[in-house]
Amino acid sequence: MKSASPYIFVDNCEEVMEFYQNLFGGEITNVQKSDDGKCLHAELHLGNSIIHFSDTFGNTHVGDNVRISLECESEDEIRRVYDSLSQSGKITFPLQETFWGAIHANLVDQFGIGWLLNFSKIK
Repeated sequence: MKSASPYIFVDNCEEVMEFYQNLFGGEITNVQKSDDGKCLHAELHLGNSIIHFSDTFGNTHVGDNVRISLECESEDEIRRVYDSLSQSGKITFPLQETFWGAIHANLVDQFGIGWLLNFSKIK
């Protein structure tokens, strides 16, 4: 496994990131916007750690707005993790290739923990 880090879904993503950046320091990077200007993805780098952020797009509520983001090292690994976590869980975005050059999935496991799985095919 390459890494595990929190992924926070909030309304007004940029405002929230700037608040945390002012509080903790660090650098906001990799900001990707949707056509309507909302934040699809952004990162706050703090030392060797990354907190990922996204706007909610109306699909997330307080209490289910934090997930664990796993960056996998191989396609085999992401498929193994996906198969295991999705058993008795709820798939919210099936494992598939994405426009950003990755294989990606979102799901909630049998214990109610939200996961974002990603394997970047681009080196």
